[in-house]
Amino acid sequence: MTSSSLFAALAEPARRAPKSGIVEVFNYGRGREGLIPLWVGEGDLPTPGFIAEAASAALGGGETFYTWQAGVPELRAALARYHARLYGVSEDHTRFYVTVGGMQAIQISIRLVAGAGDEVIVPTPAWPNFAAAAGVGGAKPVQVPMSFGNDGWTPDIERLEAAVTPRTRAILVNSPSNPTGWVASLDDLKNLLALARRHGLWIVADEVYGRFVYAGGRAPSFHDVADPEDRILYTNTFSKNWAMTGWRMGWIEADPSLGPTIESLIQYSTSGVPPFLQRGAVAAVEQGDPFIARQIERAAESRAALVEALSATGRVRYAEPAGAFYLFVAIDGLPDTRALALRLVDEALVGVAPGTAFGAGGEGFLRLCYLREPAQVAEAGTRLAAWIKRAETPRI
Repeated sequence: MTSSSLFAALAEPARRAPKSGIVEVFNYGRGREGLIPLWVGEGDLPTPGFIAEAASAALGGGETFYTWQAGVPELRAALARYHARLYGVSEDHTRFYVTVGGMQAIQISIRLVAGAGDEVIVPTPAWPNFAAAAGVGGAKPVQVPMSFGNDGWTPDIERLEAAVTPRTRAILVNSPSNPTGWVASLDDLKNLLALARRHGLWIVADEVYGRFVYAGGRAPSFHDVADPEDRILYTNTFSKNWAMTGWRMGWIEADPSLGPTIESLIQYSTSGVPPFLQRGAVAAVEQGDPFIARQIERAAESRAALVEALSATGRVRYAEPAGAFYLFVAIDGLPDTRALALRLVDEALVGVAPGTAFGAGGEGFLRLCYLREPAQVAEAGTRLAAWIKRAETPRI
């Protein structure tokens, strides 16, 4: 049997699984000496010691056995206290389910509400894994571009409503947004919730970057506008706030009535998160606020340096991000951003992600992750600005 016939024998959702445009550039430039990596969504700080030490102590103490599918009770309780403190909601540990990363949280959430033949609306530009998670689960992702203008990126409720069909089951909302930095206002959230209510849709609310806002406080949340009976699944991760990308830990927040089903889906995929890692996560949510504040302060400084350098070229278009830690920027005259991202690895020694990876509306843009040492981000901005000034005649 040939390789092509083996591939053809795979299930259709697996065959359709898209290759990541971010990973393509990452692999192209990985290990390049002197390159400044702004391509993936993580910072340059390692996990804080107090988190690693808690996990190490649990590992050394023998917490290496099968665990609760929903998460160890101490972590679920810590998450409940964290949400009560952050959103003013009731402290209910039965609403929280620990997953292997935010990616599993998203996959399970979509699988809960959409299957073969169903549709999931994804406002774009968006992290490509949202649409991919729907697709590999057998559902059809329906990309609906946001509007980009003088007010930055904004959701088009009329366009979203027009995308609803009898097969639509859910809408996936990510605010603050990866890659645009858009932060939904309370009115945005109310309008999206009203749309979901009109059509009986679920909302999968990815609020991973809710702490990363530059106006102070936290981002508006569906917690602020929803009623208990609303069909909302919240997904989150330990990766961003506490520099734990390699730990692969996240969580789902959902009505407790869904708990047995969520636990079953965890059981039949990973059988739970290693308990010693969960001890580190308890330390993160209980002791990690000073570290988050430090991260946001660094990100704000890096954002300012990057915006200043690129704006000085007079050849870029962007909306200054109000949240998250990405600048989504277009360079005039250079629309093929896949080729451009590869070229910048070679010619500017800066790694960026092409906007084509982020779905409809992302064409022509680049995503730059600036959650790094401000001096290094400033150097990346200097390199990019110098390259832009040299690139008077597009060659791609």
